[in-house]
Amino acid sequence: MTDWVYSDNFKVLPKVTSWLNVAGLVCAGLLLVTYFVLPVEKTSRHYLTVGLVVAVCTLQVGFIIPLGTKPDQCHDSITPNSMYSDTSCAFSAIFLLLGGFGAIMWGFLRSLSLHLQICWNVVPGPKLYWGSLMAGIGVPVVFVATSTALTGVSYRFGTTCLLNHENAVQDYWGPILAFAAMSTIIQFTTFGYCIKVYIKSLLDDSVTSDNLSGLPSYNSSVRTVTAKQAYRRIKKVVALQWRGILIVLIIIANVVFLCIVFVTMDNTVQAARKDFRKAQSWLLCLVINGGDKHKCLNKVGNLVKNEATVMAALILLSLNGFWSWILLGRVSMLTGWIDLLRRKFIRSHDFVSVDARRGATPDPKNYEMIVSPPQTAYSPGPNIMMSPREDRKSVTFSTTSNVDRTSKIDYFGPSAVYTSPALSFSTPRPPSAGQTNGREWGPAHTYAEGSKPGMI
Repeated sequence: MTDWVYSDNFKVLPKVTSWLNVAGLVCAGLLLVTYFVLPVEKTSRHYLTVGLVVAVCTLQVGFIIPLGTKPDQCHDSITPNSMYSDTSCAFSAIFLLLGGFGAIMWGFLRSLSLHLQICWNVVPGPKLYWGSLMAGIGVPVVFVATSTALTGVSYRFGTTCLLNHENAVQDYWGPILAFAAMSTIIQFTTFGYCIKVYIKSLLDDSVTSDNLSGLPSYNSSVRTVTAKQAYRRIKKVVALQWRGILIVLIIIANVVFLCIVFVTMDNTVQAARKDFRKAQSWLLCLVINGGDKHKCLNKVGNLVKNEATVMAALILLSLNGFWSWILLGRVSMLTGWIDLLRRKFIRSHDFVSVDARRGATPDPKNYEMIVSPPQTAYSPGPNIMMSPREDRKSVTFSTTSNVDRTSKIDYFGPSAVYTSPALSFSTPRPPSAGQTNGREWGPAHTYAEGSKPGMI
């Protein structure tokens, strides 16, 4: 039907959106690879962010599949192909529906997590983690499987298959719009709470002016500290999460916009089928002009959405990959990739000593004390005076080259007796040992001089 109600330029739109999704998939895919390769201090990744990016990639694959398969949309002259007659139709529809519902679901979970942190001061734990995984993956799979089985998909709009009209609102479009509405309500409730805390902190700063003594009262001081602490905590969370908040709002807006456009067009066409009077002027124009659609395009305003609105919905949905890269990407990711490639392909030229380059040998005795190499006997010159021999102990050095390493060698020699000098203070001594006058210190006596006359 699009060939009759839109101009010839509309045929170029599916190709343009497909190539935009290719570029967006590259950006989102590179972001996922960065999340899995680089450490968390470089990417600040979070499981809610990863799930949202995966959903965006899935959504874009649904638009890219027809670019490679180039499917035939018509089964015969009046019937389009469906998922039962065309494999490309089935896969493109499944990826598109899964990605759209997944993006809305992960956005809802992210809004809920942020609301719990800011408004209720609840730290996300393992329960929220596993609950988010089951909801973010399980809920879209259940709704997509149910809608495709009960409603079916076919070529309705462009080269990507979409749900048929029967039961589509109850099975898919209604639930996805409900989760989008809940996510939006939670998000704006969180914003309202942030504004309330900020205004309260400003008012608490001025509440001390009511005290006539000029000093802050106890109650006002307590309220001021509490409000400022809450404001600092909220400010810290928002500073860390503002990128995720913005990407969630953008993706929800784009998906909801496409849903509203398609549902409106679908309902209008179904209404025209039931009441041909709504399409009577357009049909008469085609008959009068011999089937020339260009002369009758001004008669289809009450049947379908205008071409500009449809183009805007498809193009905005194709830009989600770019928005993910722009808002979730960080400069630290670039530096992380540079450091990773530098470690992989550039060898460092740090100084390494020769001993460190030697490989470790399996002989454990090499780690023991090394015996000194053979030494030659030293003979003193004739002008050198030597101490008497009887006061020295003879020490024998081994001059053989073959040393028996299994023998016990006495490296320290015989023990010597140490005689402490008379004025040595290296050992504890009583306090009176060093006093020569013999006077002992008595705690009950005083040795202070008395005051002299005339002194005050």
